[in-house]
Amino acid sequence: MKLISFLRRHPAAPCILLAAAIFCFWQNNALCVTRLSFESGRLPAAFDGTVIVHLSDLHSKSFGKNQDRMVRGVRELCPDYIVFTGDAVDSRRFDIEPVTSLVSQLCGIAPTFFVTGNHELRSGRSGEVCRAVQQAGAVLLDNAGLFVERGGERIFLCGLADQGSLQEPDAQAALLQTLDGLSQQSEGAFSLLLSHRPELFSLYAQACMDLSFCGHAHGGQWRLPLVGGLYAPGQGFFPQYTAGLYLEGEQAMVVSRGLGNSLFPLRLFNRPEVIALTLHTPSQEEPG
Repeated sequence: MKLISFLRRHPAAPCILLAAAIFCFWQNNALCVTRLSFESGRLPAAFDGTVIVHLSDLHSKSFGKNQDRMVRGVRELCPDYIVFTGDAVDSRRFDIEPVTSLVSQLCGIAPTFFVTGNHELRSGRSGEVCRAVQQAGAVLLDNAGLFVERGGERIFLCGLADQGSLQEPDAQAALLQTLDGLSQQSEGAFSLLLSHRPELFSLYAQACMDLSFCGHAHGGQWRLPLVGGLYAPGQGFFPQYTAGLYLEGEQAMVVSRGLGNSLFPLRLFNRPEVIALTLHTPSQEEPG
């Protein structure tokens, strides 16, 4: 009776509730594409115009049957390379099938590179995830690197396995040692780093990584005009690094808002994101 009385007094309430439910569903399931570009004088000319699609934080979520919406969207971007920066699974509801389905199809579009995140580590099944994505065709870059060639020139791709909290004794020293080793392995070439955690940007820049790709922040979960993201793991409230391109000297970092949700189940003004970043060499202007 109270419900009937309420609806009589507020006849618009059902429409408002329905509209709110539709909006929330759209905010959490409608993929958006963010196009970015990064220019560097260190980029070999053969890689000018290279398109890199960046995905992160799937958290075992499925976007359509067999991830068909995701795959279709990525294919339309015509990437040269695809990078995935961790949390493909969710430690609270572990499901490897959406991950293997997505990765196997992505590898049919372009070479795909993968690093683990904190949820792979926390699940205790990181090895299973690594084997699955490798069997699906992706290149695992956990604490490893390699050169990719194009037009007789090359760049260096490398990655960090998520190590959990850096509050543990010697954890930061171990991370710096790994970064230093990767930097030496690059032989001074233009370097791309895949790592889950954006809050460590200063360390990536210190290691002279030209461009780092990160996730983990989930865009700050709720994004407000003039404020940005409200909260990110590892950064707390009003985090510094949540989405887009950041610069520190000559080094840069791209942060994905991610695809799925974990402990906090709702995004606001922060739709699941696919990033398409284009690399450029400095334009050469004709002398006047």
